[in-house]
Amino acid sequence: MKLSIGIIFCCLVLGVSSQRWLSFLREAGHGTRDMIRAYSDMRKANYKNSDKYFHARGNYDAAQRGPGGAWAARVISDARENSQRVTDLFKYGDSGHGVEDSKADQAANKWGRSGKDPNHFRPAGLPDKY
Repeated sequence: MKLSIGIIFCCLVLGVSSQRWLSFLREAGHGTRDMIRAYSDMRKANYKNSDKYFHARGNYDAAQRGPGGAWAARVISDARENSQRVTDLFKYGDSGHGVEDSKADQAANKWGRSGKDPNHFRPAGLPDKY
């Protein structure tokens, strides 16, 4: 009940048609699947120095879906990097371990979401199926 009231309120205040909301949600769902597929491919490939490529590719694919996909990519990428910082804090203390890698991951995420070619980060020798 509260959710439906919230959606109606947002539609009235923001002047957003229900069609755009449905489209946004559909794009976000497809973008989420794109992110999951990139993560799954990264795990399957298990290829050295390919992390940034898969970050960029997942964000690129999701953002190509539209504003909902770009939103999903940003939320998932930020959540992943923030959760990694918390786990690193427990593992390594306040040593700054992984901070540079996290910044590089976020740069690759932004690169992909901006529509730039994710192959910029593709390591030499990565199988063509990825």
